[in-house]
Amino acid sequence: MDIADGTAAVEAARRCAEAETKGETTELRLPEGFSENKGVFVTISEYPSGGLRGCIGYPEPIFPLKDALRMSAAAACHDPRFEDLTFEEAAECTFEVTVLTPPQRIRYGSPEELLSKIEIGKDGLILSYKGRRGLLLPQVPLEFGWDAEEFLRHLSMKAGFGPGVWKDAGATIESFTGEIFTEISPRGEVVRK
Repeated sequence: MDIADGTAAVEAARRCAEAETKGETTELRLPEGFSENKGVFVTISEYPSGGLRGCIGYPEPIFPLKDALRMSAAAACHDPRFEDLTFEEAAECTFEVTVLTPPQRIRYGSPEELLSKIEIGKDGLILSYKGRRGLLLPQVPLEFGWDAEEFLRHLSMKAGFGPGVWKDAGATIESFTGEIFTEISPRGEVVRK
């Protein structure tokens, strides 16, 4: 995606979220490429603190990007970790859109080999184990200064397990990359991260 498409994606996410907070829907007119099936996450952050306010998405490319974007933005307003987002809060938050590549299983023979295959800042990860899944976007370990092992420990906990479950032979780890576009300030310029 180029910056024009990224800007269109972020602006669409904001419009959808603001409409959701008012119990309305909005019509999206997006470029042709938004008809392709892609995974996407919408992240809503408090400004200027950067505190997370909502983050929901679809990791698999099962919907056209325009539909996945609309559904993710609406759902992020109701992230179960937080109170529902209000219209007034949305106006004071920044919006970020991460468009994902399809997840690919990482093949490895040992925990050490897995660690060597993770590129911090490029890879997002999904852990699947005993019917549960956890996902962390590529930007998360950068924001917290994690190395690959810390990334996997937090991923394990995000899936609802102890921090070492990533080492279990029954755990499956998938990676994906993301194109990240974010507002610098609420309704401000959109930049590629």
